[in-house]
Amino acid sequence: VEVQKIGYAFPGERSACYSSDLLLRQYKTARSRKKEKFTYKDVKGVYTIVLMDKSASIFDEFSEKYVHTFRQGSDTGLAMDLLQNYIFIPLDIFRENVHNKGIKNKLDAWLTFLSTDDPEQIIGLITEYPEFKAMYEHVYNMCRNVEDVMGIFSEELKILDRNTVKYMVDEMQETIDEQKRQLVTKQSKIDELQEQIELLKKQLKER
Repeated sequence: VEVQKIGYAFPGERSACYSSDLLLRQYKTARSRKKEKFTYKDVKGVYTIVLMDKSASIFDEFSEKYVHTFRQGSDTGLAMDLLQNYIFIPLDIFRENVHNKGIKNKLDAWLTFLSTDDPEQIIGLITEYPEFKAMYEHVYNMCRNVEDVMGIFSEELKILDRNTVKYMVDEMQETIDEQKRQLVTKQSKIDELQEQIELLKKQLKER
């Protein structure tokens, strides 16, 4: 399960890499346990679930959908379990829907618990689903211990800073690489134009 403040920082390509890593780790575990008796049937399906507080613009087209499930399939309809599954949940779109339509089911209840700090919605959730009261009490008691919370917050900031820096470096490197490609293309055009100029000069001289 991956929780992202900004959805565009976790695109499909990154999800596929995380899923592949998850699958490989499971494969290694299954192989080490089964040893000689291991078969690929021992490797089970993996799910990468991504919850985004602010989703990327590609999700805006589906303003009434807030659970997107992806599975690998064939172009012929042939059924085969390729093990990798993805679920994307844009919480901002969910909040819009639940604000307009209210909590309809247990999934809505869980997503409300995970995504809102609005007192009115929390009271509505606890009234309809009393089992969430104990979880809110647990969070409340945890938040009363300021020192522990600040410790968690400090650690999260370190991870966020590290990840943000890495993401920014990767983006900058892509920009630099693209600029290099453009410079090479431009230089190639300049060289070509220079050749044409030299050829014209030669033709003029001959005339």
